[in-house]
Amino acid sequence: MRRRELFAVALEALRVNRMRSLLTMLGVVIGVWAVVVLVAIGGGARDMVEGEIEGLGSNIIFVVPGELGFGAAPTVSRMTRDDVARLTDLAGEGAVTAGITSGESVRNGHAEVFATLTGADENGRNVFDRPLAKGRYLSEIDVETRRRVAVLGSVAAERLFGEVDPLGRQVTIGGVRFRVIGVFAAVGQTFGQSRDGEVQVPLTTAHRLLGVTRVDFAAVRAPDAESIEDLQSRIVETLEDAHPGERFSAVTQTQLLGTIGTVLGALTAVLAAIAAISLLVGGVGVSNIMLVSVRERTREIGLRKALGARQRDVLGQFLVEAVLLTSAGGAAGIVLGVGTALTIAALSPVPASIAWWSPVLAFGVSAGVGVFFGVAPARRAGRLDPVVALRAD
Repeated sequence: MRRRELFAVALEALRVNRMRSLLTMLGVVIGVWAVVVLVAIGGGARDMVEGEIEGLGSNIIFVVPGELGFGAAPTVSRMTRDDVARLTDLAGEGAVTAGITSGESVRNGHAEVFATLTGADENGRNVFDRPLAKGRYLSEIDVETRRRVAVLGSVAAERLFGEVDPLGRQVTIGGVRFRVIGVFAAVGQTFGQSRDGEVQVPLTTAHRLLGVTRVDFAAVRAPDAESIEDLQSRIVETLEDAHPGERFSAVTQTQLLGTIGTVLGALTAVLAAIAAISLLVGGVGVSNIMLVSVRERTREIGLRKALGARQRDVLGQFLVEAVLLTSAGGAAGIVLGVGTALTIAALSPVPASIAWWSPVLAFGVSAGVGVFFGVAPARRAGRLDPVVALRAD
């Protein structure tokens, strides 16, 4: 039997049992749809995190106490402003910034917002790319004299002041009044946390407000990419010499991206594997329906073989039917999956990035499922004895 005839006979058999064919395809459609959507969301999340980290600036080394890694136990910071001075000696003036963070309620009259309060120094805006929409940033005098001044994120400014210009006006943080000297331009999120809801005050003022002297983190901008590795080792060595028995981490944006990318990639793979179970279930359904079809068409098979059809012709007919079922289901699942991913990306903050290989792989797997689960029914049909088949009821 020629290939064209095989496809014609298989299509006619599927057309005669349209409802059963559609229900059989449903499991494959759901499986492929789930794989495409979950891989797209996982890829979008990875791209978003990469963009956020790169948006902080270039050649930045993040310095934190303890081991920085997923699953590492949190470490109480032992860093102080003296350590910031040590890092400045290594990297140069203006290349080091440090800070402390806390969640605090910020009020302006009856308006109130819960914001991330960051105690920063005058180099914060130089190290990180953080443009201002209006006003000025913290100065060295602000930090040294513990001035009660604040720079608001765009969201915090809007919620506290609405359409009123906040410059020169006052906000209350922890019962203490601060004068607004600047407003950041909108920059979005970093690691799922809105930077536009942040409020920055001088580091020394934050120390007095919170009753601490520690520094939670430091960031060092290397002069160029070639000097990063050497600067990393010198930073860790300097801090560990100053704090015997303590561990410190100095990681680059590339290392952060690698670690986060590995975690997100593993998570995406797990989600895709879970979704692929639907494909397995759909394949079992295809095998079951094809076995039923062989039983129902026993007399037809016997007649074909009596008229000269070979075993491989009958095997090919039923195998093509199975592959057509799963391939059609795979194509429908790809269309639905891409449409769903684009809809999610357009209507929600959840990102979605459709990699070219995801639909191709899903379609290939769906066709492979048809071949794998269609072999047993096809072989059973091909082995039927024509005389026995013609006697079947």
